[in-house]
Amino acid sequence: MDQKEVFEKAVADSKTLPTKPDNETLLRLYSLYKQATEGDINTDNPPGMFDFVAKAKYDAWLNLKGVTADAARQQYIDLVKELSGK
Repeated sequence: MDQKEVFEKAVADSKTLPTKPDNETLLRLYSLYKQATEGDINTDNPPGMFDFVAKAKYDAWLNLKGVTADAARQQYIDLVKELSGK
């Protein structure tokens, strides 16, 4: 399997983890997924100051600016493996 296929399997596996990850880990999964699939975040439209969930997601993704799609995919795969105990 190539990396993209392994990534897609990891995305599917992330939905069936033995235990639900904490919020920090969920943000990490989200931001890695977005970086891997869409690249750098568009910083022209930040979320509202009082939309705390959107702001947390935005900040998590923004912290990955400059990370290549391949590197983000691999980090996502590694994190899902770690969370699933494989």
